[in-house]
Amino acid sequence: MYFYEPSHGHGLPHDPLNAIVGPRPIGWISSVDPQGRRNLAPYSFFNCFNYRPPIIGFASSGWKDSVQNIVETKAFVWNLTTRDLAIAMNETSASLPHGEDEFARAGLTAIDSRLVKAPRVAESPVNFECRLSQCIQLTGADGTAVETWLVLGEVVGIHIDESLLENGIYQTAKAQPVLRAGGPSAYYTIDERHRFDLIRPDARQA
Repeated sequence: MYFYEPSHGHGLPHDPLNAIVGPRPIGWISSVDPQGRRNLAPYSFFNCFNYRPPIIGFASSGWKDSVQNIVETKAFVWNLTTRDLAIAMNETSASLPHGEDEFARAGLTAIDSRLVKAPRVAESPVNFECRLSQCIQLTGADGTAVETWLVLGEVVGIHIDESLLENGIYQTAKAQPVLRAGGPSAYYTIDERHRFDLIRPDARQA
């Protein structure tokens, strides 16, 4: 077994942590500042944390425009990245001056949300409108603050392209979601051929 202590470095060509904990959904987060200037950025540390109420979250390394906007306006939108949108998503990762519009840079359409001020990506087939529930600065085990913030939001509105619903059931593979893997450039998507089903023990006993 290869062993290392992260605080002493990994000794490998690339940090394996995000390759091991992967693939991960992409947090493609749209927000707006109090002046109405739009922001759109992808975050590779993203996931869903609770069912009811539904809570999703992403971690930002550094206090970036997305975090600032969300703290000030108390809202954001998560937009599903599909294979067709992968290049556009990647374009929105560029470091732009504050206030410069990533929607315009990537050739994407911003449309109004129903319940929050943050815009949605019109080309994305799934959007979660969210209200900020917590913004937490992470700490190490010794209590030392880390320059990373975990942003958690309650999902208050969900938009789903009806083509992704079959008999009322959402078809994950059909959406072709893009997932972040390890290394500097690796991404994956999902194929129905790789699906398998398991029934939880409690459900078998019911």
